[in-house]
Amino acid sequence: MSDTEANAEAGGENSAAPITDYDIAKVLDALPHRYPLLLVDRVKSIHLGERIHAVKAVSMNEEFFQGHFPGSPIMPGVLQIEALAQAAAILGMETLELAGTGKLVLFMGIDNAKFRAPVTPGCLLDLEVEFTKKRARVCKFAGKASVEGKVSCECEFTAMIADPE
Repeated sequence: MSDTEANAEAGGENSAAPITDYDIAKVLDALPHRYPLLLVDRVKSIHLGERIHAVKAVSMNEEFFQGHFPGSPIMPGVLQIEALAQAAAILGMETLELAGTGKLVLFMGIDNAKFRAPVTPGCLLDLEVEFTKKRARVCKFAGKASVEGKVSCECEFTAMIADPE
């Protein structure tokens, strides 16, 4: 199947107006993650088959701040990548109409990860992810996390749609 056919099958490029009413209840329906590893609080917009803009409110109450680093708390870069991956999972689940089915989106690889600026408690972490390739069960994404327009993390990653074991 060509990328164009996969795009058409997955909802198609520019197929509809963006989804903007995506609250925490819908996030919980789309993702199997729960506290303390749920890293998407809200979705600002989803352009099915294209991209997503989600947010994570970074709070001092996050468990990882107890050890990373006491007195100078910084959100670990790997958790920023995880937040991007969760946003991508929502994009994939919604594009493929799989939310609520129990299907999982699993990491297959991470490439070109770069960390540009620290993320500290009290900020709103913007998560922007777009498809770079779509296949029936494997997708590639490019993601960027930022705070007030300043990029904190960027990477490319591959994920697959899987049935739970």
